[in-house]
Amino acid sequence: MDPRPVAGRPGPAAPDGAGAGEAPARDGDREAHVPGVAARAPRGGRGARMTGQRSDYLRAALTPRLIGIFVLLLAAAVVCVRLGAWQLDRAAIRGAAKAEAAHAATLAADPVPLADVLQPQTTFTAKELARTVEVTGTYRADQQVLVPGREVDGHPATLVVTALWVSEGPDAGAMLPVVRGWVPAEAIRTDGRAEPADAATAALLRVPDGVQRVTGHLGASEVAESGAYPEGMVGAISSAQLANLWGGPTFSGYLVEFTENPDGTRSAVAPTGLSHAPPPAMAQETGLNIQNLAYAVEWVIFGGFALVLWWRMVRDEVIYRREEAALA
Repeated sequence: MDPRPVAGRPGPAAPDGAGAGEAPARDGDREAHVPGVAARAPRGGRGARMTGQRSDYLRAALTPRLIGIFVLLLAAAVVCVRLGAWQLDRAAIRGAAKAEAAHAATLAADPVPLADVLQPQTTFTAKELARTVEVTGTYRADQQVLVPGREVDGHPATLVVTALWVSEGPDAGAMLPVVRGWVPAEAIRTDGRAEPADAATAALLRVPDGVQRVTGHLGASEVAESGAYPEGMVGAISSAQLANLWGGPTFSGYLVEFTENPDGTRSAVAPTGLSHAPPPAMAQETGLNIQNLAYAVEWVIFGGFALVLWWRMVRDEVIYRREEAALA
C-alpha cells in the first residue's frame, strides 16, 4: 500500500511538542528528547579534576628525590624548633636572673623615709616590695600577735608582729605592722592562748619602750585566714585584719625589721636578742628576657620556612610534569 497520504486525508499525528520537520523520537533516544527532562551530566567534571590534581601532587611528593629532600628539611625544622625551645628556656632563666639581681639591689639599698615610698590607705604595688625604709614611732606592748606556720632556714618558726604607731612626718598617727623577728615554733605554748614556753622566750618577746627608729623592708599585706587560732595568734600578716584588732589608719603593707650596725652592716639579731625574720621574697612573676625570646621566635619561623620550601618544590615539580605532558 502506498504510504503517502491520500489527498484530502490527514497524515499520522505528530507527538505533542514535536515541531514541523522533526522526526519522532526512537525508543533509544526518547529520554534525550522528552521535554522537561534534564540531560545526563557527562562523567568526570570538577571532582575528577581535583582528584587528578591531588594525584599529581602525591606522585610528585613521593619521588625519591623529593622524599630525600623532605627528610632533610624535616630534620632541619626539628632542629630549629629545638633551638627555639632552648632559647625560650634561656629567656626564662635570664629573666629570672635579672629579677633576682634587681631584688638583691633593692634589699641592699640605703633606707629612705617611709613617707617617700608608701602612705596610709594607699595600694601596695610591686615597686614597693622589699624597699628599704626607715620610720620613727612607738611600739604598743598590748598590740602584738604571733603568726605560726612559717619556716626560717628550714626550721618551723613563729613570727612576732607588733603595731608601730608612727610619731613623725606626714603619716604621724598611722599604724604600721612590724615583723620584729621570729622564735622557734616549740618556744610558744598554744593551750587556749599563745604564750612563751619559758622565761627566755618571754624576754625575747618583750616590746621595746619609748620612741624607736625602725629600719626594714616593706612586704605586701597577706590574705587573712579564717581558721581558728588561739588568742594572741593570727594566721597571716593581713593589714586589714590587724587594723580591725588595733585600729588605724594603717598601711597596705608591713615592715620586716632589721638592725643596722654603726659600721653600716646589718645584724641578724635585734638588740633585744630576737632574731630578725628573712626579708620579703621577690614576686614569682619574673618575666622573660626579650632578646632570647626574639631568638626563639626566629628559630620557629626558620623551621616553618623549611617545610614551606619543600611544598614549593613539590608544586614546581607538578608544574614541570604538566608542561612536559602538554608538549609531548
